[in-house]
Formats: sequence, C-alpha cells, structure tokens
Amino acid sequence: MNSETPPDPKFETLAVRTQMSRSHHREHSTPLFMTSSFVFDDAEQARALFADEVPGNIYTRFSNPNTNELVDKICQMEKAEDGIATASGMSAIFTSFMALLRQGDHVIASRSVFGSTHQILTQILPRYGISFDYADIANPDSWEKLFKPNTRMVFIETPSNPALDLIDLEWLGKLCKSKNVILNVDNCFCTPYLQTPLEYGADLSIHSATKFLDGQGRTIGGLIAGRRDLLKEIRFYARHSGPSLSPFNAWILSKSLETLAVRMERHCQNALELAKYLETLDDIEVVKYPFLPSHPQYKLAKKQMRLGGGVVSFQVKGGISRGRKFLNSLEMFSHSANLGDSRTIATHPASTTHSKLSEAERLAVGIEPGLIRVSVGLEHIDDIKNEIDMAIVKSRS
Repeated sequence: MNSETPPDPKFETLAVRTQMSRSHHREHSTPLFMTSSFVFDDAEQARALFADEVPGNIYTRFSNPNTNELVDKICQMEKAEDGIATASGMSAIFTSFMALLRQGDHVIASRSVFGSTHQILTQILPRYGISFDYADIANPDSWEKLFKPNTRMVFIETPSNPALDLIDLEWLGKLCKSKNVILNVDNCFCTPYLQTPLEYGADLSIHSATKFLDGQGRTIGGLIAGRRDLLKEIRFYARHSGPSLSPFNAWILSKSLETLAVRMERHCQNALELAKYLETLDDIEVVKYPFLPSHPQYKLAKKQMRLGGGVVSFQVKGGISRGRKFLNSLEMFSHSANLGDSRTIATHPASTTHSKLSEAERLAVGIEPGLIRVSVGLEHIDDIKNEIDMAIVKSRS
C-alpha cells in the first residue's frame, strides 16, 4: 500500500476495534457502565440533552455507553445508518412492528416465520387493527397480488426457520421500493457476517442477538439496524415503552462480536460437512442446507450469502416416532430450543418452537412431523458425525 490513507477496515477489524472512547483510566477493554442514570454539568446541558440538541446519555432506558458501542458495531457490520438494541430478539421484532405500523395497516409476511413471530401476526397485531397475509416462499410470482393500498411492511426470514428456504433479497427489495413499502428482514440465522440485507434493498435488519451474535448461550438481546428515518420512529417508541437492553448484556454481546467472524467460519464449515455426510446415510432423508448443491435455491444462496450458515435440517426415516427415538438417543448434543451456540443443539420444531402452528400451517412451510433442526456447534466435526451415527443406530430398535 503506497497511500497515506489506509483503506476502510475489514469486517473482522471493525468487530474487534470498534470501541467507545477510553476513560482517564486508559483501560484496554471496554468497562461496564452499570448505572441507571447520568449526571449533568448544569441545567442548560440537561435541557439541551432532553431537547436532543446535543449528544449524550441521560438514562439507561434511553441509552448507555455499553449499548451505544454494541449498536455502533452492528451498524457498521450491517452498513446501516442507525440502530437500536433491545432486551430480546422478539422485543426487537415487536418494537419494529409497533413503532412503524398503525391501525388499518397491512403486513405481508413470508409464511415460514419463527413461532413467536407467528403469534404476534395472528394474535396480537389484529387487536390493534393491523391485518396481515402470508406469502408463499416457493411461489414468488404470487407476492405482488398480496399488496394492498394499505400495505405498510413486508416481513421475512431468509433462510427460514427451520426449513431453510430462501427469499431473493434483491428481487424483493426492488418490489418493496416500487410499492413504497418497508422491507423488514429477520437476519438472525445469517448474522451480518454471512448476509447484509440492507445492501440488497431491505430497510431494516433485525437480530436475535441471543443466537449466533452471542454464540455461547449466555444472554438474550435484540438489535435493529437500518434507515435513519425509520430508526427515529423506532427509538421514540422504545424510549417510552422500555424494551431496553441491560448494560451488562450489551457488554457481553459487544465482546462476542469480536469473535463473530471466526466462529461463523467454523459453524459453517462444520454445518456443510455434516450436511454432506447426512446425504450419504440411508436412514436420513430430505437434508436441507443452503450451500448443498441439492438445495433448490443453491444458486441464490451463493449469490446473497457468504457461507451457508450454522443450521442443518433433516428427517430421519420412520416419521415422528423414529425422530423422537433419534433425539432421545443423542448424548453429546444439547436437546434445547435455542440455536447459535458453541455447543451443537438438536431441536424438534413441530413440538417446540413451532408447536403453536396448526399441523396444516407447519406442513405448508416444510415442517414435517419428523423434522430435526440441528444448530451445528464448534465441536470437532468427527465427534459431531459420531454422535449422529450413534443416535441412528440406537433409534433403529
């Protein structure tokens, strides 16, 4: 490099080096600011802070140095104009809905969404006079006819949970722009290391930071990143309704982001190798993983994702009874409803995360009774494969 001005830092460098200004103590690692409020120099500064005329912290429900640092990092990673941290992934989704939607508005959502998101769409938003329609991921041509004059937002997951179906972000971004509709993307499965929806035309990118962003199953948190004008409305709603993230959790998550790139590389490497291995086993059928050549949207995955993600879905031959035997035979894997952990987790979505959907609703989004979702961890791949082999053998009896 012969220029006096270095190029913009890469993703990994931003994750490690984005920190708040050091205090007079000259600490190397960001300290914790476990305080509910902040003091003012004088009455005029207090007035100016409350009038939003000057930057600064007033009250941790509004902002805190630890949450500010976390938001700064995620905005740089997502290439977003602004962002906000919330107490959980679901509070991030709900806050984005309630801040931007009004009575009489209409939402289009991809049919395959997380179970709690389904409950918000079907049970909670209608109480406020907000209607919705589900769109079929497998039939993009059907989406345009769902738009109505009062359609305000499109909400999607890609890849979907747990069937790992994809939506073309560039196509949908252009469609939403042409309709002047907000495109809100749950980017939890990918993290900004694998996918940046805003670059494809999305207006908001939402995370359950509980999952891969933390990566070690220690805490819960949510993040919203996107357009500055939309975040202004979201921040107003959050400031007065209070879904704030604690400074301690923000501190944990900000430190977690320092290792996000290396963790996701290993998650994806293990997941791809496991998916390929599962396809060779006679006892396993319908293996789904975005970077498998057999995935129906393999080319799209390669276009909009850096790697295939850390989740693999598959079915064990023999239906739900065999699937339960398989799960009960696992010894090393954690049997939990979480994902994105350093430890491999196996889940039966039909009876846990998506149990509130009807059987017809589950089948419509590819959740067969025997579907197993594996969040592939950071263990050695040979041990992960051996665990699968052992559970297959035990579940035959």
